[in-house]
Amino acid sequence: MKRVTGIGGVFFKAENPAELKNWYEKHLDIPQSEYGTTFEWRDDANPEKRGTTAWSPFKADSKYFAPSQKEWMINYRVENLVELLNVLRAEGVQVVGDMEEYDYGKFAWILDPEGNKIELWEPIEARV
Repeated sequence: MKRVTGIGGVFFKAENPAELKNWYEKHLDIPQSEYGTTFEWRDDANPEKRGTTAWSPFKADSKYFAPSQKEWMINYRVENLVELLNVLRAEGVQVVGDMEEYDYGKFAWILDPEGNKIELWEPIEARV
């Protein structure tokens, strides 16, 4: 079973997310929305397949990264989240909360040995 297939997003806390997003747009030409930005790319092995990687600053007091006390969180793209969660649990990895499903994919969270929260995302297109 293939586990991680790529980076789905980079999330970090900021004192003033709106100001920071404006700075990145002005100085680095990274277009911003309410949620940050989404980089689009194509799969080398299958150029017809498109993917995305999100980049987003969160408010400094955001609880989204909890129980981690870290200022950042990485989102990894995976192929079969349900199967991967079963394997990770069997390996003793701490799963945080319940898997959630949306029209753009399934999400789940784990903690690494240093308490970093990791978001796992099975995009809808992963099974295409």
